[in-house]
Amino acid sequence: MKHAILLCFTTFILFSCSEKLASNGRTKINFGSDWTFSKDSTSLDWEKITLPHSAQLEPLVVNSQWQGDCWYQKTFDYSMTDDKVFLYFEGVMHEATVWINGQFLMHHQGGYLPFTVDLTNRLKPTGNILIVKVNNTDNAQIPPGKPLKELDFNYYGGIYRNVYLIRTNKTYITDAIHTNEVNSGGIIVNFDKVSKEKATGTVKIHVKNDDSKAKKINATITFVNGDEKISFSTKEVILEPNSDASFLQNIEIANPKLWGIEKPNLYEVAINLVSENQIVDRQILKIGIRKAELKADGFYLNDEKLFLNGTNRHQEYPYVGYALSDEANYRDAVKIKNAGFDFVRLSHYPQTESFLKACDELGLLTMNCISGWQFTGDEKFIQNSYQEIRDLARRDRNHPSVIFWEVSLNESDMKEPYMQKANEILKAELPYHRIYTAGWIDNLNYDLYIPARQHGKAPLYWNDYENGNRKNLIAEYGDWEYYAQNAGFNQTTYANLKDEERTSRQLRGFGEKRLLQQAFNYQEAFNSNLKGKNTIGQANWLMFDYNRGYADDLESSGISDIFRIPKFAFYFYQSQRSPDVKLNEKLISGPMVHIASYWNEKSSLAITVFSNCDEVALYLNNVLISKQKPKKNEFSSELPHPPFQFNLDEYQKGTLKAVGFLNSKPVTEHTVLTAGEPSKIVLNYDLSTIKINPNGRDILFVYASVTDENGTVVSDSNVPITFSIEGENAELIGQNPMPAEAGIAAILLRTNSFKKPILLKAKAKNLPEATLELKP
Repeated sequence: MKHAILLCFTTFILFSCSEKLASNGRTKINFGSDWTFSKDSTSLDWEKITLPHSAQLEPLVVNSQWQGDCWYQKTFDYSMTDDKVFLYFEGVMHEATVWINGQFLMHHQGGYLPFTVDLTNRLKPTGNILIVKVNNTDNAQIPPGKPLKELDFNYYGGIYRNVYLIRTNKTYITDAIHTNEVNSGGIIVNFDKVSKEKATGTVKIHVKNDDSKAKKINATITFVNGDEKISFSTKEVILEPNSDASFLQNIEIANPKLWGIEKPNLYEVAINLVSENQIVDRQILKIGIRKAELKADGFYLNDEKLFLNGTNRHQEYPYVGYALSDEANYRDAVKIKNAGFDFVRLSHYPQTESFLKACDELGLLTMNCISGWQFTGDEKFIQNSYQEIRDLARRDRNHPSVIFWEVSLNESDMKEPYMQKANEILKAELPYHRIYTAGWIDNLNYDLYIPARQHGKAPLYWNDYENGNRKNLIAEYGDWEYYAQNAGFNQTTYANLKDEERTSRQLRGFGEKRLLQQAFNYQEAFNSNLKGKNTIGQANWLMFDYNRGYADDLESSGISDIFRIPKFAFYFYQSQRSPDVKLNEKLISGPMVHIASYWNEKSSLAITVFSNCDEVALYLNNVLISKQKPKKNEFSSELPHPPFQFNLDEYQKGTLKAVGFLNSKPVTEHTVLTAGEPSKIVLNYDLSTIKINPNGRDILFVYASVTDENGTVVSDSNVPITFSIEGENAELIGQNPMPAEAGIAAILLRTNSFKKPILLKAKAKNLPEATLELKP
C-alpha cells in the first residue's frame, strides 16, 4: 500500500514553510495552494488544484452524484526547527486517511467537523510528501449514515474546506479538537451572569509543555472593543516537562457592550501565554457578551423578549457542491439577514466555521445541528454521533450566535438512552455555559421541542401544543405540509389550482402565479405559527433551493433559487422586519415596499405588495389606483406586517409604482415596468458586501439579465446565454450556454488570488454582446 502510493509522485510544486515563528510564538498558514488531485492513486497524471476543492464538478441537477476514493497530495519544504507543527483540516467528506513521507498519521471519520494532525518530528528540510485519501461512499457508521440514494441532501466528496499549517513553540495553548479529555483543550470564554451593568464569568485556557525543561508560565487576557480595553492576568505556575495544565481566570466587565441581533458587538480577546517575560504563544478570538434565556413566557435575548423568525440553510452551491470559499459562506449569511431573518437553523449537519463567523458579525442567531436525517445506525454509528457532539461543542463553544444545540438526529427513531447520553455529553463539554438543547422528539432530555409543522395535524398543527412550561420552535414549515398533504386553510383558492400549483416547490421560472402561491403558503403558515402560545420561533423550509440524493430534480421551496436569486417570497419575509430596525449600513433594513408582479399580460389584476409601512399607495402610469392599509384577514391576522392587495379593473402596460408611507409621510417606493422586447444583456455579479478574496480562492455568482431597451428584465425570456472570460487565475464553472430562467442566466466565477482585472462577456442570438470588467 505504501509503495503504491509513493509511485504516483513525479513532479510537484514545492511549497516552502521556512518563515520564522511570529513574535507571538504561533503562525497559521493557509495550506490550500499547490495540491494535486486524482481519483486513481497509481496515475502519473494528477490535476493541479487549490483548496477548497470538490472531487467532482456536478451538473446543475445532480441525479447520480459521484462517490468513491480520491487522492490529494502536496509536496513542501520545511525549515528544521524545534517547533510543534500541526495540520488543521476544517472539513473532509467524509472519511480521510493521512500520510506524511510514507508514514501513516491518522484515519478520521466524519465529514462536517475539523480534525488535527500532529506533524511534529515527522518533517524533513525538503520534499515532504503529504497524502490524503478521501472517501465519500455510503457508510452507515458515519453520521448522517443514510445511503445517498435515500438522502435529502448530498455527500459531495473532497477536501472541501480550508486546511491550515499551524506552528507553535513547545509550550503552547492546545487545540480543543485534538484531545480525548472532556472539556479540556483550547480556550473557553464564558459569561454566566450578564446585564447591561456588568458581565461576569471565566476564561479557561489549556496549555501543554512538550519541552524537556520545566517552564514558569502565566497567561494574560485582554478584551478589546473600540477604545475599551480590559486586561486580566493569571497566577504564574511551573509546568513540568511533558505535562499540561489549565488556567481558570475569573473575569468581570463593567457596562459591557452586549451582542444582539441589531448591534452584534464583538470583543477581540487576545490571550498571551508568557514565560520569563516572553510571549511563547498567542491566540486571538472574537466573542460576544449576551444573555439568552428560555422562560415560561418565551425566549429572551439580553432581557428582551424576542420571537425568533428564521430559516433553514443547506451549505450547497451548484456544480461545486460544498466547496465554498469563506467569502461565499459569508455572502450567504448576508443574504439571510437581508431577507429579514434573525435566526437560522444549520440543517442538517455542522456547517463551516466561516459561516458561523459571519453569523457572529451580522447578528444572526443559530441553531447548531449534528448530522442526522431519518436514520439511526448501529453502535458504531451511535459512538460516532457522540463524538460529533463533542467535536461540535469544542469547535463552536465561543460563538455568541449559537443559542440552541440540536443534539438530535433529525426525524430519526432515537431511543431514550441516546437522547439522554447526547445531552449529557454536551453539558459535560460546556459546563460553564448556559446552554439549551433542542430535539425533534418531545423528550424532557431536551430543553426545547422543535417539531416540523408537518409533524402536526391541520388545521391547528402546533398551535395547541402544551406540555407544562415547555416551549417549542417550529423547525421547518411551509413546504412539506403543502407538497405532501396540500394542507392549508384557504380551500376556496386551492380548489381551482393544479397540484403542482399548490406546492411551495416553485422554480423561479415557473411563473408569477406559482411564485405568488409559494409566497402565500409561507404567509399562511407564518401567520398560523404565531398563534401557538408556547411557540417561541420558527424556521421556514428554506432559504435556498438545493439538490437531494434521492431526487432527480431540485428541491425548490427556497425563497431564493440555487443561484441565490430571490423569489417573491423573499420580499414577503423582508417585509416582516420592523421599519424601525436599523442594521449597519451594509445590510438592508428600514422601510421597504415591493410589488410582487412582473406586470405583463399574464399578470393577475389582484396586485400583492409586500411592505412594512403603515400605508401603501399604488399608481398605474402615474394614476393613483388607491392608497390603503394592509389587508388583515384570517391568513394575516397575526403577522407583524400583513401584505397589501390592490384590485385593478383592467390590464394596461406601463409602470406600476408603490409608495410606502409611515406616519403619513412617503418613505420608500418600488417600481415595476412592463417589459418590452429583448434588446440587450446586462451583466452583474454578487458580492453581498464581501469583496473578492485577493489572496486565495473565492467563488461568486455572475448573472446575465435579458432586458428591454430600458433595462427591464424580460421575465419570459429563456434565451441561451453564452458566457466567456478573459483574465488570469479565474474560470467559469457551470452549464454554458445557460438558458435564461425568468430572464436571468447564472454561472459561477471561481478566482484564485484576485489581483488583476477580469473581463466577463455574455452573448445570445440576436442580442449584442455584453461585457463587464471586475477590478481588484
